[in-house]
Amino acid sequence: MTKILLSLHVLAAIVAVGPVTVAASMFPPAVRRAQMGGGGADAVGTVRLLHRICRVYAGIGMAVPVFGFATASVMGVLGDAWLIASIALTAAAAGVLVALVLPRQEALLTAVDGDGPTTAPPHRPAQLAMFTGLFNLLWATVTILMIIRPGSTTGA
Repeated sequence: MTKILLSLHVLAAIVAVGPVTVAASMFPPAVRRAQMGGGGADAVGTVRLLHRICRVYAGIGMAVPVFGFATASVMGVLGDAWLIASIALTAAAAGVLVALVLPRQEALLTAVDGDGPTTAPPHRPAQLAMFTGLFNLLWATVTILMIIRPGSTTGA
């Protein structure tokens, strides 16, 4: 059962978090191009698609901690420090995504889509890029903790 849960946890992380990480990283340059008028409707369509990927896969990403908790429970490591740190960092990454990345993407999309204010402050794409980088850094740290796992019995 442990191998199945661990496999589902890792697959969920790859399938859900990977697209969010890539799409969120691509969003700031895409919105800059759209704001500058480069690419016209295609540029706005790209921004819209990247935001949709982030939103949808963030929802799917809820499976990652669900399978993670199930795996940790079966393995009996729920109290281990490395896992508690990973849980805290995962919660922080989710908070950054939900509170800082997605709302800023939405605001910038609205601005370039023509459904709202026609201009966004020039610092907003850069600020979004900073928060996206923080989100990516948190996930990279969680990934490293999951691989290294202090006290691991794998001998690695």
